[in-house]
Amino acid sequence: MNAPVTGLLPTLASDTCMVLAAGLGKRMRPLTISQPKPMVRVAGKPLLDHALDRLTAAGIARAVVNVHYLADAIEAHVKSRTAPQVVISDERAELLETGGGLAHAAGLLPDPFFCMNSDNIWLDGPYDAFHELSRAWDPERMDALLLVTGHARTHNFVGTGDFHMDGLGRLSRRRAARVAPFVFTGVQLVSKRLLRDAPGGAFSTNLLWDRAIKDGRLFGMAFAGEWFEVGTPQAIAPTEAILAGG
Repeated sequence: MNAPVTGLLPTLASDTCMVLAAGLGKRMRPLTISQPKPMVRVAGKPLLDHALDRLTAAGIARAVVNVHYLADAIEAHVKSRTAPQVVISDERAELLETGGGLAHAAGLLPDPFFCMNSDNIWLDGPYDAFHELSRAWDPERMDALLLVTGHARTHNFVGTGDFHMDGLGRLSRRRAARVAPFVFTGVQLVSKRLLRDAPGGAFSTNLLWDRAIKDGRLFGMAFAGEWFEVGTPQAIAPTEAILAGG
């Protein structure tokens, strides 16, 4: 995988990243019948290691990883890592979805914190994504800053996009019967303000984002690299072919 350009980088906005790894991985079946999706191997290593290696390369010292489906396999795997430091947020009792998982782990997270999906694979642009998010972060204006990308920089993605973005970087939802120009990559920088008054139990982060959109506090940053959607078994081989070519 490509290395980011070295030199003067902005200070990281946080030393911690929440890694979402608790899902059932239904779209990745049959590979997830006997293993959790984060343990599916792509380009020689589990998806979870792609995510954790990204954090280490960026200098992020700590990862909070939530677990539910086949949780023992993930816990056993991360014990062998020395970096980043991995803390488990245990959701064995109930699958809490993305928003519920963040709220459940709130006591383990600083303010702000990075968050990423455990199946994220990308090639960075001039600088790594976490430093770029840190450069753009403004806690006075933002509840969350989402790393988004244009359709031309996606691989294996089939869809109509997620967000529109105005000239100030504020995000709004895809309009009915329209194609939105930006796709969410699964990586974001989050203020704990986003989690205020969160409901109990399982719920989607979309509920929190919608409130932030209403308040004008959900922002996006356009990604300058290449992003891979690896949600199905069919996406693995083309992803590996591109990664092998650099």
